Amino acid sequence: MTRALVTPTPAAVDRRHRSVLADRDFRLLYTADAAGRLGAQVSFLALPVLAQTVLHAGPGQVGVLSALGTVAFLLIGLPAGAWVDRMPKRTVLVAANLSRVVLTGSIPVAWACGALALPQMYVVVFLTGVATVFFDVAHLAYVPHLVGADRLVAANSTLSGLNQAADVSGRGIGGLVVQFVGPAAAIVADALGFLWSASSIARIRAVEPSPKRSTATARPRLWRETAAGLRFVLGHPMLRALAAKGAVTNLAIQLCQVSFVVLFTEKLHLSAGMLGLVLSTGGIGGLLGAIVAPAVGRRLGHGRALWIVGAVTGPFALLTGFMAPGPLLWVGAAGWMITIVQTGLANVLAVSTRQTVTPAAMLGRMNATFRFLLTGALSVGALLAGLIGTCVGIRAAIFTGAVLIGISWLVVFCSPLRNVRHLHELGG
Repeated sequence: MTRALVTPTPAAVDRRHRSVLADRDFRLLYTADAAGRLGAQVSFLALPVLAQTVLHAGPGQVGVLSALGTVAFLLIGLPAGAWVDRMPKRTVLVAANLSRVVLTGSIPVAWACGALALPQMYVVVFLTGVATVFFDVAHLAYVPHLVGADRLVAANSTLSGLNQAADVSGRGIGGLVVQFVGPAAAIVADALGFLWSASSIARIRAVEPSPKRSTATARPRLWRETAAGLRFVLGHPMLRALAAKGAVTNLAIQLCQVSFVVLFTEKLHLSAGMLGLVLSTGGIGGLLGAIVAPAVGRRLGHGRALWIVGAVTGPFALLTGFMAPGPLLWVGAAGWMITIVQTGLANVLAVSTRQTVTPAAMLGRMNATFRFLLTGALSVGALLAGLIGTCVGIRAAIFTGAVLIGISWLVVFCSPLRNVRHLHELGG
């Protein structure tokens, strides 16, 4: 198997024992991620609350709205990887952020003019999802070039920890902002976050290597490059297992989270601030998982940690199905926090594993395939939440997601990753 990442330059070797945050360019990427992620987490609450409280959307419509945010990964996720492999990654990141500024900003403008309607929200959420496809795929392919192979796990741990911290603060702050200034005004924070993110990435100085092209005279057809990425992921036993595990987990988590919004607003009659606090506990769990991931990976092994931690934390998701005003609310929140520890850990160890076993020229397509499968699963989870919530009940939807989370670790356990201890065992 060809190694995914080239041998580090002498400068990279000199820097490998320094914190990744000591590098100016990585700090700019870190800042960009912080701004974009924080704003997006505010909108995570503001959009469905706006649809419910202002436009009187029902559970099914909220499910559709949530699904549209990720359905773009199903529609263009695979070819996006081939496109990204052909383009400078930094340019893609800036363009995607500027597109999201315009799109998200249109919602509070329409609300202020008294012209906001569900069809507009559907379109904006879908197109924002298209921009997010390109941003996420380019971002994952850009990080290895920016930090080098020796600091990849440290960089992924730092970025994942940031994302989880944004989940905590963004959803907590978002709930309070939605409660006190209204959901439409809260969405302004999302647009400003994307604007700050674009500005930070534009100031990165690192020179990105030019994409390697085929020596053939004609450029390979897009569909052939796309198919090659899909075959690579599905044909690689470790990547296939990580894709299946991630898809099941994402579907289940989205099923629960979309159902939480309806449960709190329609059944428990609790405030958006309280919903934000409960969702923030998941961010705390993810942050803890990201922080301990390098140490747990060294202690248990990268592959073993993925299924052991999942087996231990997954069953706690069942506690969320019993949430009610009073002590049971916080019992469910604690269960959710413990459950999401595995997600934070996987965001470091699984992503580092993917980047290690993938050749550099295939990184964009590999990441696009994963985004297609993992984020596409979010769309399915959102639609299932609306369907089960409407036909059976919101708590039934939550318990369905909880059971899936509780058994998802079996995918890794039954794969070659089960006993993998070190990343260097994966190349050669």
